[in-house]
Amino acid sequence: MWRIQGPRGKDLCDAHLTPTRRDVLRVGGAGMLGLSLGSMLQLRAHAKSSNAPGWGKAKSIIMCYLQGGPSHLDLWDPKPDAPEKVRSVFQPISTKIPGVQFTEILPRLAQLNDRFTLIRSMSYTPVGLFNHTAAIYQMMTGYTTDKVSPSGQLEPPSPKDFPNFGSQIIRLRPATEPMLPFVMLPRPLQESNVVNKGGTAGFLGKAYDPYYLFPPGDDMNMNKLDNIRVDDLKLNPEVFSLRLQRRARLRAQLDARMKDLEKAVADKKLGEYYEQALQLIVSGRAREAFRLEDEPAALRDRYGRNTFGQSCLLARRLVEAGTRVVEVIWPKVANSDNHSWDHHVGLTKRMKTQSGPMFDQGLSSLIEDLDDRGLLDETLVVAVGEFGRSPQKGVSTSGNGNSADGRDHWPYCYTALIAGAGIKRGYVHGKSDKTGSAPLEDPVHPGELLASIYHSFGIDPTTIVYNHLKQPRELVKAEAVTALFG
Repeated sequence: MWRIQGPRGKDLCDAHLTPTRRDVLRVGGAGMLGLSLGSMLQLRAHAKSSNAPGWGKAKSIIMCYLQGGPSHLDLWDPKPDAPEKVRSVFQPISTKIPGVQFTEILPRLAQLNDRFTLIRSMSYTPVGLFNHTAAIYQMMTGYTTDKVSPSGQLEPPSPKDFPNFGSQIIRLRPATEPMLPFVMLPRPLQESNVVNKGGTAGFLGKAYDPYYLFPPGDDMNMNKLDNIRVDDLKLNPEVFSLRLQRRARLRAQLDARMKDLEKAVADKKLGEYYEQALQLIVSGRAREAFRLEDEPAALRDRYGRNTFGQSCLLARRLVEAGTRVVEVIWPKVANSDNHSWDHHVGLTKRMKTQSGPMFDQGLSSLIEDLDDRGLLDETLVVAVGEFGRSPQKGVSTSGNGNSADGRDHWPYCYTALIAGAGIKRGYVHGKSDKTGSAPLEDPVHPGELLASIYHSFGIDPTTIVYNHLKQPRELVKAEAVTALFG
């Protein structure tokens, strides 16, 4: 084996955690003996990951994405002893875990926190990420972008974008059932007129886009889920399934005589996609999963007869039927009024009467229902926004105006919930300071949260994917937080 001396790679991030140039050259010599650099790193990563807690426990994930950025201080990290301008107007309440308090806004989740982990130290320092779109893009893809306007908004979705994490998961862990692999509902990711940035498969191609289930109706229409239409998953009345399958066999026979055409479109995998679409339609599995009316009325009431609650119930039905990834997007535009989490003004009333009760009822019912059915063991549940809210009320941190009863954007410290698929139960990871301004212990970057999600699916977060320019990129430049797993 050749060994060439040289200094550490100063151009690498976290040099103390990465191979030195001398290591790389040493491994390069090993390649002459039949072991390439790529295969050696892959073997090392797999050996490291497969022995780690939580590796490969998840078969599906439900991401409840709280676009708008909920206030951690007014939900699950209260600071009752903080100055008046910081502490919440809501009273702290006890939870199932001794010494851990939520606010009165989350009474049901407070009685379930022995079933999930709370991360009270989510944190990142923004680079043009004070506003929603860029922060959403980072949370959903693991990457930032070079093109950020002064307002923090980005250009519309592009085929050059980094893929949503769900698209990466279904590419590397394809669904094993004739079922929609990735569903996003009940509305797109959005800030102002920038719609669904971070919500596409980007450079992976449209084959890995989610199935977008966006029922018609205004965001304040709490019965939107009753308007679900999945006509593209239905057979035309005059086409019976056997007849459709005969057509597929005829198509296969014709394809066999069209080698030149097959060669021309081989990289498009048209036959594979056609077969997947055919099985989806013929099996009826996906179509049946959307039938919320099949659920008992009492269970629908328990989730809440509103858009978020019924979306959570539908998410459970989808993973039960074999969907790999479901993203439940908070049913209100990020920067808007009423039950949006973007509480620059009117926080007390809006959170107490609109966003808070909907969230507490829907998410608690989802966790409880999954657990009661035995689905939580292999279903990861994540609830997180793009940032938290400013500890001090009435101040501007992002250029927005804020009333005395409002909080601005705050990426430096906020809270996430994660449950299921090997995640510890009754655990609080990290700790914020006395005003909820910064982590005191164990900060977790959004990229590390995504890395932990990949880890849960048995996917090495450093797996290489090639972008639209055929350049190698990691799924995410972070490591999983294995302390979250039991």
